[in-house]
Amino acid sequence: MNNLVYALAAENRIGDCSWVRPGKVAWEWWNDWGLDDTDFEPGVNTRTYKAYIDFAADYGLEYVVLDEGWYDPRSGDVMRTIPEIDLPELIRYAGSKGVGLMLWVVGNVLDDRLEEACDYYAKLGIKGFKVDFIDRDDQQAVELVYRLAEAAAARRLMLDIHGIYKPTGLNRTFPHIINFEGVYGLEELKWSNPDMPSYDVTFPFIRMVQGPVDYTPGAYRNATRDGFEIDYRNPMSQGTRAHQVAAYVVYDAPLVMLCDSPSRYREEEDCTRFIASLPVVCDRTEILAGKMGEYIVSARRSGDTWYVGGLTDWTPRRMEVDLSFLDAGKRYEATLLADAADADRDPRKFTLSRQAVDSAMSLEIGMASGGGFALKLTPLNK
Repeated sequence: MNNLVYALAAENRIGDCSWVRPGKVAWEWWNDWGLDDTDFEPGVNTRTYKAYIDFAADYGLEYVVLDEGWYDPRSGDVMRTIPEIDLPELIRYAGSKGVGLMLWVVGNVLDDRLEEACDYYAKLGIKGFKVDFIDRDDQQAVELVYRLAEAAAARRLMLDIHGIYKPTGLNRTFPHIINFEGVYGLEELKWSNPDMPSYDVTFPFIRMVQGPVDYTPGAYRNATRDGFEIDYRNPMSQGTRAHQVAAYVVYDAPLVMLCDSPSRYREEEDCTRFIASLPVVCDRTEILAGKMGEYIVSARRSGDTWYVGGLTDWTPRRMEVDLSFLDAGKRYEATLLADAADADRDPRKFTLSRQAVDSAMSLEIGMASGGGFALKLTPLNK
């Protein structure tokens, strides 16, 4: 809830920023372009990206990112796509579906042809860049970020800066920078075996004081502590499905990825629709409970609807969520996505329930080992 870093940053330098549009992103890199049951070979090609665009459109997601591979990183030529990618056709197709496209690019590669690339891709219809591998915070790196920000703003291109130092309030100075990595995100599980649930309930108290996080949640392959395996091509999360869903509420991310495959998301419609219904920008935040490194329960209001997310480490917990933050005299429909009774054994399992509540009530919600919950509170009598 501390906004000191943002408040002390230089004010808006780009003027009108009404064109900046936060949102959710269908993302292919984490799940290794992992489409199932297709009549084509999934990969970095036009047909695969059309499938991701279809998924984004069907679920109301604002963007698809073309991550590593759409240009040949060995060539360092950001102005030329690989032969398998027809970018103008993808932009046309995405536009017809109401979906925007963003391009991943290595920071120094974009910088080498910055003006030319920004001019070309803005005119083509790209909405912005996901910039990666800056990986430093010395003066040269900071100057690079400012160059990228100024060039992108001049063409109304948004930036998601990945591989970056922790935020320093640049999202106030340059409101088109809509997210920053600077966090040990879910991608680490593709190649390592850390204690991720414990980290998940630590960094909100520390790193998020600095600003938003490009953590990239949404895994649908979920594992117990003992069942987790490193699998680069077919990765999984540590902890439960409900833990993954709760991350969309607890973590501040105006641009947030859905990291898993559209094939998996489509197989579990209720869970995916729930994620798709969650806002990425809220009007108010309250921390209802928490202890660093153990658990956190966050409440966020968007309009007249409240969202509550809870996360725990590997310790199962029962949390009493006091609803007194709701407007007195109003009734709300509470939609709760929570760990199933056997989520300790099968962390993919969750329950989805609904009931009427008001501000005089509290809800007791269980969280499995590595678990969580997400609660949506919608007014019934406006």
